[in-house]
Amino acid sequence: MKDVSVMFIGMTLTKLLSLLAIGAVGGLLSGFIGSGGAFVMTPAMMSLGVPGAVAVASNMCHKFPKAMVSAYKRWKYCQADIKLGLVMAATAIIGVQIGCMIQKYILQAFGGAGSNLYISAVFMVVLVFVGGYVFYDAYKLAKGGGEAVVGRLALRMQKINIPPMIHFKTANITISAWITIPIGVLTGILAATIAVGGFVGVPGMIYVLGVSAVVASATELIIAFVMGAWGSVQWGLSGLIDIRLSLLLLATSLIGVQLGALGTTYVKDYIIKVVMATTMLIVAVSRGVMVPGYLADVGLITPINADTLVLFERISYSSLLLALGSAALIIVVAMIKGMTADRRAKKTLAGVHHG
Repeated sequence: MKDVSVMFIGMTLTKLLSLLAIGAVGGLLSGFIGSGGAFVMTPAMMSLGVPGAVAVASNMCHKFPKAMVSAYKRWKYCQADIKLGLVMAATAIIGVQIGCMIQKYILQAFGGAGSNLYISAVFMVVLVFVGGYVFYDAYKLAKGGGEAVVGRLALRMQKINIPPMIHFKTANITISAWITIPIGVLTGILAATIAVGGFVGVPGMIYVLGVSAVVASATELIIAFVMGAWGSVQWGLSGLIDIRLSLLLLATSLIGVQLGALGTTYVKDYIIKVVMATTMLIVAVSRGVMVPGYLADVGLITPINADTLVLFERISYSSLLLALGSAALIIVVAMIKGMTADRRAKKTLAGVHHG
C-alpha cells in the first residue's frame, strides 16, 4: 500500500479511555503469564476499528519497553532464565523476519480485509488448540494438588543428545539447542504476523522443553523484549506503527505488569495456566465470530447483511470484555488469597519464634 495513513483511526475520548483500560489489563496479563498480553490487545484494538496490520505493528512497538520492565521485575524474583531467553530470542528474530514478509505480502495482495481475515483466523485456530491443551493440563494439576511435573514429551526431548547441549540454570534443564530452534522460529513468526508469540513460546517451553510455568512465563518476557524491539524497526520502516496507540497502551500497561509480576510470587503454578487458558478460549470466540464478515469482505463468501454484521461485532466486543474482566478478576483474587496466606504464615512463624 502506497498510503498507509488511511489505515489510522480517528481518536475519540471513548477510544482513548478504552485503550488505557486495555493497556492496564494487558499489562497485568503480561506480568502474570508472560505472553505480553498481546492476544487480548491486538483483538481489542481491532474491535475499536484499528486495521489488523496497524494493530499488530503498534502492539509490537508498545510491547518491548513493557516486556523489558516486566522481565527485569521477574528476574529480581529469580524466575527468569536470561540464557534461555536469549537463545530462544536469537531464533525468534529469524521468525520475525519471515512473519513480517508474510503479513506484508497479505496486505499487498488482499488489502486490509485480507490482513484482518488472516489475523482473526490464525488467532482462533491457535488459541483454541493451545488454550484447550493448557486448560486440560491446569485441570490435571489442580486435581493432583497443584504440583507441576515434567511431561512425557519434555522428558523425551531432554534425552535427545545432539550437540550443542546447553544447560539452563534457572530453568534447571539441559537440552539440545536444536530443540529450541523450531519453538523460537514459530514464536517469532506469530509475533510478527499477529503480534503474539507468547502463547506458543510459553507452552513450548513448558511442554516441549520441560520448564516450569513460572520460569517459562518470566523467560518469555525476555524473548518478547528482543522480538518487540526488532519487529518495531521492521514495522516502523513500513510506516504501519500508530505511535498514539503504542503510547496509550504503554502508559497503563507498565503499571499492570508490576502488579502481574508481583502476583506470580503468591500463586501456584496451575493458576497461571488457568488464567492463560481461560483468556485464550474467550478471545478465540471474540475473533471467531468476526471471521464470516472478513470472508465476505475478501469475496470468499456471499455478502452478509448489515444487521448480522452488527450482531457479530457486538458478540465479539462482549466476548473481549469478558476475557479482560475474567483475567483481571482471577489474577486479583489469586493475589489477594496468596498475600493473605503469606501474611498468615509469617505471623504463625513469628509466634513460634516468640514462644
